Amino acid sequence: MASSTAKKVIVRRFDRETLTGFVNLYSYLQPAWIEVLRQDGTVAQLPYGEVKSVSFVKDFHGDPDSRRVFLARPKLEGLWVRMVFNDGETLDGVMANNLLSWEIAGFTITPPEPDSNNQRIFVPRQALRTMQILGVVGSPLHAKRKKAAPGVEQPSLF
Repeated sequence: MASSTAKKVIVRRFDRETLTGFVNLYSYLQPAWIEVLRQDGTVAQLPYGEVKSVSFVKDFHGDPDSRRVFLARPKLEGLWVRMVFNDGETLDGVMANNLLSWEIAGFTITPPEPDSNNQRIFVPRQALRTMQILGVVGSPLHAKRKKAAPGVEQPSLF
């Protein structure tokens, strides 16, 4: 794995076991599993059905208990979503408002606390009971109108 594409992750599983390691951004999502290079150098192939989330983190020892929902409307541009996992846990996030950037296997979101250890979170579709869009943030339907330039008085015709 090249260092520029190897990212630190903490994988949360439904059996409450966590796995730390590295993923290659371009190849970690396989058709049937998620591929993680563990810290001991072994490769783990985790089936999507066992994985609750893959958190891209700054540090392996950061605070894992960051805020799970937004306290107010988010400022980031995108779709504000609320996910309910199969075990009942809730997670809010902002995801890209571009259908072409969504992965087939799941969804990548920006979590509620931008300064926390979690930078991005990937959630497999199989891990979700429901997912709803709470709002569209920062993308106006039309371009903002420019204010009219202050006009010079119109000369009289007569």
